[in-house]
Amino acid sequence: MRTNTQHLSARTSADVRNLGILAHVDAGKTTVTERILFLTGATHKRGEVHDGTTVTDFDTQERDRGITIFAAAVSCAWDGHRINLIDTPGHVDFADEVERSLRVLDGAVAVFDAVAGVEPQSESVWRQADRYDVPRIAFINKLDRAGADLDTAVASIRERLHTAPLVVQLPIGREDEFTGVVDLLRMRALVWHAGRDTYEVVPIPEALREQAHRRRHVLEETVAELHAAAMEEYCTASALSTPALAAALRDLTLSGEGVVVLCGSAYRNRGIEPLLEAVVSYLPSPADVPAVRGTLGGTVQERAADPAAPFAGLAFKVNATATGRLTYIRVYSGTITKGETVMDAGTGRTERIGRILRVQADRHAELDRATAGDIVAVVGLKTARAGTTLCSPAAPLVLEPPTVAASVVSMAVEALRSVDTGRLSSALARLVEEDPSLAVRVDRETGQTVLSGMGELHLEVAVEKIRRAHGIEVGVGRPQVAYRETVVRGVSGLVYRHVKQDGGAGQFAHVVIDVEPLEAQAGTADSFVFGSTVTGGRVPQEYIRAVEAGCRDALAEGPIGGHPVTGLRVTLTDGATHPKDSSEMAFRTAGRFALRAALRAATMELLEPVVELTATVPDDAVGGVLGDLAARRGRVSDSTTRSGTAAITAAVPLAELFGYASRLRSRTQGRGTFTTRPMGYASVPVGVSAGVLGR
Repeated sequence: MRTNTQHLSARTSADVRNLGILAHVDAGKTTVTERILFLTGATHKRGEVHDGTTVTDFDTQERDRGITIFAAAVSCAWDGHRINLIDTPGHVDFADEVERSLRVLDGAVAVFDAVAGVEPQSESVWRQADRYDVPRIAFINKLDRAGADLDTAVASIRERLHTAPLVVQLPIGREDEFTGVVDLLRMRALVWHAGRDTYEVVPIPEALREQAHRRRHVLEETVAELHAAAMEEYCTASALSTPALAAALRDLTLSGEGVVVLCGSAYRNRGIEPLLEAVVSYLPSPADVPAVRGTLGGTVQERAADPAAPFAGLAFKVNATATGRLTYIRVYSGTITKGETVMDAGTGRTERIGRILRVQADRHAELDRATAGDIVAVVGLKTARAGTTLCSPAAPLVLEPPTVAASVVSMAVEALRSVDTGRLSSALARLVEEDPSLAVRVDRETGQTVLSGMGELHLEVAVEKIRRAHGIEVGVGRPQVAYRETVVRGVSGLVYRHVKQDGGAGQFAHVVIDVEPLEAQAGTADSFVFGSTVTGGRVPQEYIRAVEAGCRDALAEGPIGGHPVTGLRVTLTDGATHPKDSSEMAFRTAGRFALRAALRAATMELLEPVVELTATVPDDAVGGVLGDLAARRGRVSDSTTRSGTAAITAAVPLAELFGYASRLRSRTQGRGTFTTRPMGYASVPVGVSAGVLGR
């Protein structure tokens, strides 16, 4: 068994592992993180979520609510390797935290509940990891629970995530009698005795030997089908040696063609050491991943994870603390030292690194330098935001920032005391700085300050943070959802002529446009295509670009209720210019007013955000829950029963889900739970349009 080597630090980037813990809410990822910290010696006491004593869930709201809200970075060492670990949220409202974390990670551990298998948010975070090509290994947790079944959980990985699960362990005992695992790679048993934190290596129990050999054979066959070199050895010897199998498992993990599956019970501290060994063996180091790609002057450049290369790093999180502003950075190439000057590649501004910190959730250790592959926090940067590229002033480079999801829920906020109005504006600005998925605007009609986010819980957490951190009493209005408007039947040949003459140079622009639905992008939240069929130079190219800009301006407010317009194609078919009075400004104005007129003439419809809701309820409450979902315009797509509970999946308009948590609790006597994930946009039925707009 490998022992804790917390006193060691990584010697090169090959000795570093940057990984995230991904999971559906309540799958146990924070407990997995806590056990990793305990076993590696980073902490000396096991933190428990239910006791509010965890390292990574250090925020007061996280401990009060019992869920992870903010991605927390920690660092530890195992077997001579430095492990930089980010515990990510599992609730869909905080998916943007996961997105920003995945952008800077090299690998991930996906945690699944052995009873529930792949749950909705598990699938969502898996798809997020797919977008960034992050290699993963899977950990089937909670094998000590009633109803836990490894094979069922593995089948859900195969069916719902469409990947090849490579199961390398077999549990010893079921539910309360789960005591260890059979290591199918080395064909040995690892047993955790009561009261001990480390495993003991023993022979495979007689009752499991035949099953273990059969599963090892299945593992070899599966690997051979996916890996060319393994297939060659398997065809020659009808088996795979342990070194060849281990090498193939690593290759398949790095390529994403398969996912190594381990199992255990984090709460009982069983299975964590083999998980750490798998992290070191199968997940990539910064030296194993492709060189980071960035742009400079329109050309693509690459920077390898070389400490001697020019510095390039990406800020992925900003946190304002009582002791200063922390900017979390992934260093992709080069080295930064305390006191060094770095450049914001987007703005060209230079700033000085005051301090470099190794982060341990809410605790920090000072460092003199950080090199390629490190994830650290720095103090002293005043303007860097999440997604900002920091680089050496002598070798600028712009890295691709993480994507930011569009807000779907809004609420009006105001300070209850007039003296706090200015402080509230500052607090909201700081919130948006820390969390890019939040947005603040002032409604032009009502003058209200509107806070927008990813869900009802997201906004609740943001408002509560203002109250607790800034001592401001805040009043809130009822949440509103982000509606869209789209074109059902367009118009052709709409003519708009912009003429303005009030002394001096005038303005002249003549445009003819066609507007039609963008069928290929139906159901998406943001889709607009502009084209031009003008020939003969009747409208110069720079004026065509101005018309497009004007059309984009007009998309901000639709004719139904002033909501953003989406899902349309605009084609400029003709136009005319004046030798003196035409300008880009005139054509931009013409484009804006032409599209507004076209939308008023077209047939429009209202779109609303729709989510996939998965409710887990007792069997005796299914009828009431289904009836309530039908009343909320929900469309049930699946219902499965297992161990006295039913899992109901339905597509439900987001506007109908405000207050649903309380309703579900009352219908199920507090035993029902639900999760949601965004599905896109759908048409609002005609009969409910007026009610929706009046919400």
